[in-house]
Amino acid sequence: MSAISVRNLTYEFPRKRVLTGVNLDVEHGEIVSIMGSSGSGKTTLLKLLTGLVKPTGGQILIDGEDIVPMPEARLDEVRLKLGMVFQYAALFDSLSVYDNIAFGVVRHRRPMRHELDRLVKDRLADVGLEGIERLHPSELSGGMQKRVGLARALAMNPAIVFYDEPTSGLDPISEYKIDALIMSTRERKHVTSIVVSHHLPSVFRISDRVAMLHAGRIAFIGTPDEIRTSTLPEIQAFVHPETQQPFAEQELEDFV
Repeated sequence: MSAISVRNLTYEFPRKRVLTGVNLDVEHGEIVSIMGSSGSGKTTLLKLLTGLVKPTGGQILIDGEDIVPMPEARLDEVRLKLGMVFQYAALFDSLSVYDNIAFGVVRHRRPMRHELDRLVKDRLADVGLEGIERLHPSELSGGMQKRVGLARALAMNPAIVFYDEPTSGLDPISEYKIDALIMSTRERKHVTSIVVSHHLPSVFRISDRVAMLHAGRIAFIGTPDEIRTSTLPEIQAFVHPETQQPFAEQELEDFV
């Protein structure tokens, strides 16, 4: 049984179809990245997989259970198995790092204070940020905020972690640290990881497999090497834009 199985998934607005017949299997412990150009449906697919929105059609199986027809109460139980690391960390500005990490645990599990202290300390150690419990998000760099966001996601001990553009807006050193954390988290916690990203160096560095979304469909899925060497035009255009035809002079004038 796969950790995640998507079958004939469709999502549409009244006058626009965003996803059309998406099929995808993610095995336990895999890191699968989903890449594609703007408007290809990456973020929509992530929202569907986490149960934030309902699809127009199809199935989304988490450990064999279809979450699409689930009532909200049952879906909330399934979401406890899922961790989410948001593009801009999405930390609560008014709360300390300690309270940000503890937020979901306090809400759902009500641990003793000493248990919570140990949990926060351990999760911060996992992301290499020991001793910052009392700081607030405004006192942290962008890379540190994203690492706290990962610590918060891991506090609930999820089986699956979703990452939305985890290296967006970071300098190269911070990008590399986040990539290393995604890989080490998989190794240490044995989690399944879904990474939505358009940042090719990170995608190729961390992924077991890469799914290319194009025009609302998965155009190709394979290893990083298979993606790099694919001859499909839509993949060539995304992975090797330097090989595309240069703009004609008139096209440049129209563009600017």
